[in-house]
Amino acid sequence: MIYNPEIHHRRSIRLHGYDYTQPGAYFITLCTHDRECLFGDVFNENVLLNELGQIVKRTWQWLGKQYGHIQLDAFIVMPNHLHGIIKINCCRGGLRSAPTERRKPLGQLIGAFKTVSTKQINQIRHTPGIPVWQRNYYEHIIRNENEMNRIREYVIHNSSTWETDRNNPEDMK
Repeated sequence: MIYNPEIHHRRSIRLHGYDYTQPGAYFITLCTHDRECLFGDVFNENVLLNELGQIVKRTWQWLGKQYGHIQLDAFIVMPNHLHGIIKINCCRGGLRSAPTERRKPLGQLIGAFKTVSTKQINQIRHTPGIPVWQRNYYEHIIRNENEMNRIREYVIHNSSTWETDRNNPEDMK
């Protein structure tokens, strides 16, 4: 089907008018296409990442090294999704960013992550052009330290709730 703006109305789930380049902390959830379990399994409440899961983990870490204005906090790669906290800082490594440094907004950071990880995964699977990730992502602006701590705990302990996780295809049966 060809995209027709008269018929297809894609609404943004982002907070209208919010500047996603400004300093702040964001809780991110990315799900695989069709919630397919591509990245490993959970055994005894521990995530056992396969080769594709290791790519996702390395690419997430690459994101934090690639862009000096962000800092990665807690994250976890699950069989079919990733939870992570990204902090957008005002400065690069504690110093003011160079005037020529372009600060990517959150959506472009996530886009870079998805592009790099998908390319590597599809290279291994010999499936060029096949989607790995769902089209969008979930984001929540973390507003205070209590919320940050609660979300960190959720991320850190996410594998222990896999049996009842709504993203677990076994739980959907």
